[in-house]
Amino acid sequence: MVKKQFKSEYHYEYTACDSTGSRWRVAVPHTPGLCTSLPDPVKGTECSFSCKAGEFLDMKDQSCKPCAEGRYSLGTGIRFDEWDELPHGFASLSTNMEIEDTTTESTENCTASKWVPLGDYISSNTDECTATLMYAVNLKQSGSVNFEYYYPDSSIIFEFFVQNDQCQPNVDDSRWMKTTEKGWEFHSVELNRGNNVLYWRTTAFSVWSKVSKPVLVRNIAITGVAYTSECFPCKPGTYADKQGSSFCELCPANSYSNKGETSCHQCDPDKYSEKGSSSCKVRPACTDKDYFYTHTACDANGETQLMYKWAQPKICGEDLKGAVKLPASGVKTRCPPCNPGFSKTNNSACEPCPYGSYSNGSDCTHCPAGTEPAVGFEYKWWNTLPSNMETTVLSGINFEYKGMTGWEVAGDHIYTAVGASDNDFMILTLVVPGFRPPQSVMADTENKEVARITFVFETICSVNCELYFMVGVNSRTNTPVETWKGSKGKQSYTYIIEENATMSFTWAFQRTTFHETGRKYTNDVAKIYSINVTNVMDGVASYCRPCALEASDMGSSCTACPAGYYIDRDSGTCHSCPPNTILKAHQPYGIQACMPCGPGTKSNKIHSLCYNDCTFSISTPTRVLDYNFLALAKTVSLAGGPSFTSKGLKYFHHFTLSLCGNQGKKMSVCTDNVTDLRIPEGESGFSKSITAYICQAVIIPPEVTGYKAGVSSQPVSLADRLIGVTTDMTLDGITSPAELFHPESLGIPDVIFFYRSSDVTQSCSSGRSATVRVRCSPLKPTPGSLSLPSTCSDGTCDGCNFHFLWESVAACPLCSPADYHAIVSSCVAGIQKTTYVWREPKLCAGGISLPEQRVTICKTIDFWLKVGISAGTCTAILLTVLTCYFWKKNQKLEYKYSKLVMNATLKDCDLPAADSCAIMEGEDVEDDLIFTSKKSLFGKIRSFTSKRTPDGFDSVPLKTSSGGPDMDL
Repeated sequence: MVKKQFKSEYHYEYTACDSTGSRWRVAVPHTPGLCTSLPDPVKGTECSFSCKAGEFLDMKDQSCKPCAEGRYSLGTGIRFDEWDELPHGFASLSTNMEIEDTTTESTENCTASKWVPLGDYISSNTDECTATLMYAVNLKQSGSVNFEYYYPDSSIIFEFFVQNDQCQPNVDDSRWMKTTEKGWEFHSVELNRGNNVLYWRTTAFSVWSKVSKPVLVRNIAITGVAYTSECFPCKPGTYADKQGSSFCELCPANSYSNKGETSCHQCDPDKYSEKGSSSCKVRPACTDKDYFYTHTACDANGETQLMYKWAQPKICGEDLKGAVKLPASGVKTRCPPCNPGFSKTNNSACEPCPYGSYSNGSDCTHCPAGTEPAVGFEYKWWNTLPSNMETTVLSGINFEYKGMTGWEVAGDHIYTAVGASDNDFMILTLVVPGFRPPQSVMADTENKEVARITFVFETICSVNCELYFMVGVNSRTNTPVETWKGSKGKQSYTYIIEENATMSFTWAFQRTTFHETGRKYTNDVAKIYSINVTNVMDGVASYCRPCALEASDMGSSCTACPAGYYIDRDSGTCHSCPPNTILKAHQPYGIQACMPCGPGTKSNKIHSLCYNDCTFSISTPTRVLDYNFLALAKTVSLAGGPSFTSKGLKYFHHFTLSLCGNQGKKMSVCTDNVTDLRIPEGESGFSKSITAYICQAVIIPPEVTGYKAGVSSQPVSLADRLIGVTTDMTLDGITSPAELFHPESLGIPDVIFFYRSSDVTQSCSSGRSATVRVRCSPLKPTPGSLSLPSTCSDGTCDGCNFHFLWESVAACPLCSPADYHAIVSSCVAGIQKTTYVWREPKLCAGGISLPEQRVTICKTIDFWLKVGISAGTCTAILLTVLTCYFWKKNQKLEYKYSKLVMNATLKDCDLPAADSCAIMEGEDVEDDLIFTSKKSLFGKIRSFTSKRTPDGFDSVPLKTSSGGPDMDL
């Protein structure tokens, strides 16, 4: 006998759709192979049929029915809202972005870099690996995917894209996700019918060794999947109290629910729960970490009171053993004064003084004639939160904003209150609608300081707390400007505002990044003592400043001096600054406000900045060197050597440099395109960009990222203003050490450009600086080569002072007459040529050209030829005279020799006496007569000089009376 199948032993499915869009409903047994007594196939609903959200398709009669209480459906979709583990169908994988890298080490480094389920949401990786979350789905009809995401940190690239049947990604305009401003954001993408693969991909670029904050995703819903043949039960902590629900609502605080509930259950009095909880927790006893203090607003009598409040949500029990009670309120004390620019009203509230008046916090006083109010906001007394400030708490667990106070007023300071957990962000925001800078600032389009904000703060921490200061422009994403970690003593910080727009300034304090909840470190606080913003539109004034006076029919009135003019305090008249000086002060009083420009620079027309026009001149002991660097004026780029993060990610420090700008207008631009890679070049309206003389960005090349373009992130300015141009190695406290680069060998001094940046950071307390050595190098054609110090590959050895060497022929001095010499040819056929050639090596460029070859007619013997002939003639005469002289001398010696020989041959004679064996007296006299009378000119000179003794007297020969030998006295 054939056993009849029961409904519980089989279920219904539809066959695949045929070409006409029709299908069959068939019964499929739960146990394969049982094919008897199953219901016959029947015609199914058409393929495009679907139920609405909150309904399911009852396959028995093929009609849509509402979901029961405690259950929900998306109609044609599925939702993933529980992330205790990775849901079925999802895959998480990671790769190293180094595509060409085949080493196993880097691959192993990335195995742990995956998306991690964390209960209510899934969290991305925070390292340099690429982590991808994937889900493949087949849609029976067009649908959509939507999800919520939290993306606070632009040092991560976060992209979401879909690939279809042809493996083509969806259009790029929605691929790159924007950072979130207010907690969780909602994102939706249309899906086509057929196969779709969804990708959530993240890569962090934490090259500054900063730990990135992860991307979080939750509540992924996909519609268009097909019919839903059953409804899903509500997850624990949620409920659906009516039929046909498309979602489940969260249980309120101090209640809980189990899976598939139609309502929530209240916790017992000794227990508590947070919103959306699946169970209740036992209340701990209250401690001194569960309350904080604040000040009440001033009452009608002008008094305030110290009050204590329980931290919200209140989870502790006051009645438990060992619990502390809320301390009693303090005694009433006199209210602090109003902030500068405000005055007290009859009911002790503080109101702003009207324009044209000022106050020190008590009464408003009209500005005297010839002065104007210096408008701004100065907050130094904290009895109530100012109207343009607000405070809130961002949960560090589920990253949702809570309707509670993050900062509390405390008289002379404002401090961080107690949050629900120590990893909550305590947030304080000041919104300024716009600024009203002096007229002279508005005239300058380049070096403008519209206003500045200065605040005095302190942090007291026992663990790894952080205080963030962020700036937002025109409601755009807040950009972190500076971060302080750990305890910081009382100090001041100033931020320069360079754009006249609606600005928001945000302070966020997090006690610890640890994920465990609770209140352990409530004594860790951040305090702000004062906040001062200048030049605020609709601001108030704490003092009045002298202004320029302009006579009119209505009497004296204030007017702004023209740009580049200072105010004479005594007369109130405007005077122009001297040439090559700039106005440094916003309230320029007296000629001392005009500051001289640095060497090699001059001021612009409105005396707002000093610039160099790409020329330079210097005098050396031998000549004047003139330089023209216009060939080097274009913007150039330079990348340092590759650097690698701990995961092996390759990146470069990329520098963009404009040597002299354009009459002070800075030309180098570095952008941050991490959060929006789809914006074309030149349209960086939403991406963060920096303009400077020299700027630096971190570049991850395209072959590493796999994206169309390289990733440029974290731009910083290294040179906001030109200090001076000189050949000295030190200027204004900045030094360009010669030993950083190979020595200059041509004898032409390096010309050094000195710059400063106004970016003050924790590590660079006086800001960054940069120097560019421009060196003459005749063998390097324009534009030459830029290089970094060999000992400091990233351009800096200390992180604050950057150095560059630019070698080029265009850096050589301009050519002058001292750089060439003439070569004169001999006189050939009456023509003589003079050719001009450069001295070798040629150490100049540009300037004057070589003169044309000069041709002259030569009719007479050349001067030097005449000199040569004359010298030759004189030499010949001299030689002839000498020959004659020595011949005569030789004759005389021969004569004397023959006489001696004759005397020596006298055999009968004894040795002659001294005066008889020599020349006879008569002969001696005769000889003297002969040679004296016939002496030449040279002979006379010789006899004259030989008869002078060394002491200068004549030596006179004296004969003795007996005719003895001569005796020279």
